[in-house]
Amino acid sequence: MTRIIPVVVVALAVVAGGAWWLTQGKETADTVGQTQIAQSSQTASDATDATDTSGVTEMVMGAEDAPITLVEYASFTCPHCATFHERVLKPLKADYVDTGKVKFVFRDVYFDRIGLWASMVARCGGQERFFGMTDLMMSSQSDWVRSGDPVTIAGELRKIGRLAGLSDDALTACMQDEAKAKALVAWSEKNTNADKISGTPSLIIDGEKHSNMSYADLKKILDAKLGG
Repeated sequence: MTRIIPVVVVALAVVAGGAWWLTQGKETADTVGQTQIAQSSQTASDATDATDTSGVTEMVMGAEDAPITLVEYASFTCPHCATFHERVLKPLKADYVDTGKVKFVFRDVYFDRIGLWASMVARCGGQERFFGMTDLMMSSQSDWVRSGDPVTIAGELRKIGRLAGLSDDALTACMQDEAKAKALVAWSEKNTNADKISGTPSLIIDGEKHSNMSYADLKKILDAKLGG
């Protein structure tokens, strides 16, 4: 499980919506990041509390009236989340979500600006493209995260967006949306605080919190709730 870091570091990601990370080199990006980190954690927290998050879309799969609601807290840069996506979420979708037994909700958690960028690209195509783009990002996570260079990573995320059918103009608009970046960070913090999330992946099954688990263990919980 990947542990959640303090809000002052997450606040670094707020600048991700700015045009600098699309157009400038690594030195500029690092300078901006260092300046942001230098701000106080209280200032970051106050800004988060004041941010309007009403425009953030909850990403959901499955029937609205499914008997079980399962929320996953995950990060696009968390290796354990990529493993969960491949080994647990895929069979979960086939066996429970697509059959109307589980409504699945994906809630983003941001450890760094890279995870926020990935979320902004994944959300660029709206609800109908989000989970397909998430599949692409999780399955290739080790490739696009590997370089550590912000400009290279931004370029790799753009490639994923184009594979999903998004135009360069649409991607640029999404990736430069600073208001959306701030709203996502504030939304994520409110969710993780409300559910007392300390790491990813974490699951909330009908209001009850669970740590990362195998599909076999998750299946036992779901079948018990379904009376199976």
